[in-house]
Amino acid sequence: MSTTQQWRDHFDGLRAYEEAVALLYWDMRTYMPDQGAANRSASIGFLSTESFRRRTGKTYQQLLAAMEQETLTGIEAISFAKAKEAFDRDSKIPEAEYQTFITLISEAESVWEKAKDANDWSMFEPYLEKIVAMERQFVEYWGYDAHPYDALLHDYEPGMTVATLDPLFAELRQAIIGLLGQLEGKDFPTLDWSADRETQIALNQEWLLDIGYDFTSGRLDETVHPFQTTINRKDARITTKYDENDYRNSVFGTMHEAGHATYEQGIEPELDSLGLGDGASMGIHESQSLFFENFIGRNQGFLEARYHGLQQAIPSLADVPFERFYAAVNEVKPSLIRIEADELTYALHIIIRYELEKRLMTKELEVKDLPQEWNRLYKEYLGVDVPSDAKGVLQDVHWSGGSFGYFPSYALGLVYAAQLNEALRRDVDNVDGLIAAGTLAPIKGWLKENIHRHGKSKTPAELIEAATGQSISVAPLVNYLTKKYTRVVEAL
Repeated sequence: MSTTQQWRDHFDGLRAYEEAVALLYWDMRTYMPDQGAANRSASIGFLSTESFRRRTGKTYQQLLAAMEQETLTGIEAISFAKAKEAFDRDSKIPEAEYQTFITLISEAESVWEKAKDANDWSMFEPYLEKIVAMERQFVEYWGYDAHPYDALLHDYEPGMTVATLDPLFAELRQAIIGLLGQLEGKDFPTLDWSADRETQIALNQEWLLDIGYDFTSGRLDETVHPFQTTINRKDARITTKYDENDYRNSVFGTMHEAGHATYEQGIEPELDSLGLGDGASMGIHESQSLFFENFIGRNQGFLEARYHGLQQAIPSLADVPFERFYAAVNEVKPSLIRIEADELTYALHIIIRYELEKRLMTKELEVKDLPQEWNRLYKEYLGVDVPSDAKGVLQDVHWSGGSFGYFPSYALGLVYAAQLNEALRRDVDNVDGLIAAGTLAPIKGWLKENIHRHGKSKTPAELIEAATGQSISVAPLVNYLTKKYTRVVEAL
């Protein structure tokens, strides 16, 4: 067997482990009985460690050495370079510590759910203290040039650094606060957003079909904290949470997760056997979910074309003119919950988490002080008082899973999505008309050609530069938000 065939077989084997872990994780977050958490965590820890072994063990090291002797070109050369970089990083973590970490975060997630339901920070705090201690140790193993947080960013946004993010987020924060000032005193319509669970399920199914989500290669289920997971290239699943007091959370959240799934379904299958069959970064992944949620789902034409159906499904909308509904959907109101935030203030929620995570990694902040600092920043940035830890520091699942360095990807996703939206409108005619009609094939085709099909064979910077002709910039996002909320205010 040739060395390059062994290389592909290696990644096919890893994919099998990843599929098993993904399915176990999906079940844990959806239908698994509560009492199964401990055994499930141990199983995930075991399988993840076996996968880790295959990525760091002697057999793999021998394969890497053999590949280094091959004359590699094109996609195989990219595959080897990225795999070698990942090996150098993974092999710095002792195997026993890795297994301990995986088991810890699997247990912590179940504890987090219970702590959130009980509004009891003390239940989760000791688990988070252990997770943060291990993350700090991993940072030291990996090393960094300028800031310890850079080592964590690398896992989610290769090439991104604190030195780049700090001024970028400062510019974005200033722009958002400026727009908030212009909207101060504006009265957005108040509507009844309640709808029963069955109505929301039907709406979600209808909208997913409208945007071309492939139910033969995925499914929609219910969970506490919505997520998308890829079992394999033909099984990209999404979840949502039904809130009978506010159906917007479910409908737009489902559109968000469908964007993730559409990305996964569009990656070239060949890349799986080269270790490149994932998204380029979490920021690029979030750009796709936010594109579907905001640039399609909240598009004026998309909503107007479906408004009659909404009025039939939700009686409280029967006598509400579309202009009033559209203004209400786009209400700007600083709030407590990130996943329920309006389009304008969403990035402020991310910047708060970014600031807290940076300080945790430099030990300027300790876990025990997180609730107090969380509440202080929410007051300073968003002007809201946090009434409970369940609606504050316990609201997100990410830290229970050890996903430090992940949160900036959400704000980067907004930035990237706006840049892609601007480039799409340059290259494709009548984008708003296509969105309104539900004729998304040209749009999805453009996204697949420029983003999806490449998997992680290109860096985020390479993808954005090639698709838009510019490096990362907040200007398109600021322009988009300014134009949108100018139109919304004019309708008030």
